Amino acid sequence: MLKDLVYNCRSYRRVFADCWVSPLELKGLVDLARMTASTANSQALKFKVVNSPEENALVFPTLGWAGALPQWDGPEEGERPGAYIIIVEDSTLGKNKLTDVGITAQTILLGAVEKGYGGCMLANVKRDALAEALGIDAERYVIRLVLALGKPKEEVKVVPVGDSGDVKYYRDENQVHYVPKRGLEEILL
Repeated sequence: MLKDLVYNCRSYRRVFADCWVSPLELKGLVDLARMTASTANSQALKFKVVNSPEENALVFPTLGWAGALPQWDGPEEGERPGAYIIIVEDSTLGKNKLTDVGITAQTILLGAVEKGYGGCMLANVKRDALAEALGIDAERYVIRLVLALGKPKEEVKVVPVGDSGDVKYYRDENQVHYVPKRGLEEILL
């Protein structure tokens, strides 16, 4: 059911490194994104799939992992993603397609959850370094988002926002990741 997929689609930053996501599965996830809505039907988004250890090693150092956890430098060896999908905007087909980026990214992650994977949307990206490392033409393509994918290794729990109103995610001493969410009645006008 869609509700189950959405409720289980969390940001997983630590995954089992020995779980490989195949090129066929990655292309299937991109195919889901291909069928989503596109502003003015421009279809200006393109996707670079990465899943080899060599390319994964090029992508990893270009990413910032958790703004609310500044003391954490990201997943350790053995917990790093087995694949990435880089979402780029083809400037010859359109510009400022951030709504399209959000729609496709969520669709890809929902598809990943359905297959037993998890992932994390990363916008804190050293775009120039990533484009150079992967041979992406930075004149034509604007890197908008990187999706890190793999089999979730961490436990993520959704909790109610406390009395302080703080929505910042956090981890406990056992590295359980907590994500405060506002209640339904709080967001309805």
